[in-house]
Amino acid sequence: MKVLVSEVGPRDGLQSIKRAMPTEAKHRWIRALAAAGLREIEVASFVPAKLLPQMADAAEVVREAVKVPGITVLALAPNLRGVQDAVAAGAHKVTLPVSASEAHSRANIRMSCEEAIAQVGRICAFRDGLPEGQRPGVEVGIATAFGCTLQGEVPEEWVFEMARRLVAAGADSVGLSDTVGYANPAQVKRMFARLAREIGDRAGGAHLHNTRGQGLANVVAALEAGVTTFDASQGGIGGCPYAPGASGNVVTEDLVFLLESMGCDTGIDVERLVAAREVFKEAMPGEPIYGHVPDAGLPKTFRRAAEGAAS
Repeated sequence: MKVLVSEVGPRDGLQSIKRAMPTEAKHRWIRALAAAGLREIEVASFVPAKLLPQMADAAEVVREAVKVPGITVLALAPNLRGVQDAVAAGAHKVTLPVSASEAHSRANIRMSCEEAIAQVGRICAFRDGLPEGQRPGVEVGIATAFGCTLQGEVPEEWVFEMARRLVAAGADSVGLSDTVGYANPAQVKRMFARLAREIGDRAGGAHLHNTRGQGLANVVAALEAGVTTFDASQGGIGGCPYAPGASGNVVTEDLVFLLESMGCDTGIDVERLVAAREVFKEAMPGEPIYGHVPDAGLPKTFRRAAEGAAS
């Protein structure tokens, strides 16, 4: 089975670190990730620089990233203006953060849940008005789908009502995000299975956090529910700055090792992926970076899924 690993470190990871990575280092990091075989990279967030100065160079980063052959360049945008700027820079896809938690939605994008859904409709109308060949993909990740540190419980029925309405608004795909690391495997499997029943082939990927050590267990549960796209961040950096305690993205290196060990073909070379960490460490000395596989190394028995299929 082919599985797409979508790298979010250059956006989700860097926006959670107070100091900014130099733009030239971002370019080198993205190229190193692509050279390891990552086919989709979320490279920037189009938000006002006064709110996230780490993303002040978003347009420049996107313009350089789209020159890298073989990758889909994603950009996050919280509103229509951000989407317009991302499209102008050449982003292939935009991802829209829509929260199922009213409290998190207002903290994160300063909109109510209803306002966020309505805005997705306006963004899709803008996309549809562009010439063919210039229309970006529009994906939505329903944030705090499994619970929220600000609000607490998030009703599952509301999550699926949102998913249906977001598809009706024109989103190409709608995934679920464990923004604060509350999810457990039984919940993940149940909710992703239902998401597929509710919206069919518009069901998107999983954005999971390892905040409480459940990240990879939740990945396996999502796989069992049919999910084939997973977000991850090199070194496990990142987390939502507007959700207290939302640390710990799934570590890309550990995720790829897990998937390949299970026979899932990611197309990613783990050794080259681990080597890409050096770009980050050189540019951001002293910043914590995580991962069991980089620390322990690959087992002597490890074989990539594609190699096993060929033998």
